Amino acid sequence: MSAESIALVLLAAGRGSRFGGAKLAALLDGKPLAQHAAESLAALPVARRIAICSPTTPELPGFERVLLTPPDAPLSRSIATGIASARQSQAVLFALADMPLVPTDHYARLIAMFDGSMIGTRVGALTMVPAIFGESHFSALQSLRGDRGAGALLRDAPSVDLAEGFALDIDTPEDLQNARQLLQGR
Repeated sequence: MSAESIALVLLAAGRGSRFGGAKLAALLDGKPLAQHAAESLAALPVARRIAICSPTTPELPGFERVLLTPPDAPLSRSIATGIASARQSQAVLFALADMPLVPTDHYARLIAMFDGSMIGTRVGALTMVPAIFGESHFSALQSLRGDRGAGALLRDAPSVDLAEGFALDIDTPEDLQNARQLLQGR
């Protein structure tokens, strides 16, 4: 399957409750956290770039902005909104705006290895998002409930390895500080 048949959905509507709010607008290396993920994804030759946002999500140039309704809905609602927004596509690449260190080449490897069904990211023993799901999985993704995400669907999926440091998910101010240190160490 070609990259041009894949829609990219950046999940950028998180409440940031463990962070203390406004997590995606917090500065990392001089720019909002969410912008790091958006810039890593910008070079991919995908059909569409969609960001599922809350009213507090910073601007993400190059992305269609889709507001999550209601703004405090759980992760499963963001995923369902992403699928609904990308209905014309044959597959969806999900990425997380609070994972700023995932390099562009990791996303490119996911696309290159995607066989039309699904592929996830393996960090240690866990297969997770970023991941690509073919349209045969869209109804299962839209049936998810709560804040669990698509992890159960990815349990036995093929995967592309990602070093743990690149998979840092910013949930707390301490995580943001860890990301700053990792960026300085590069």
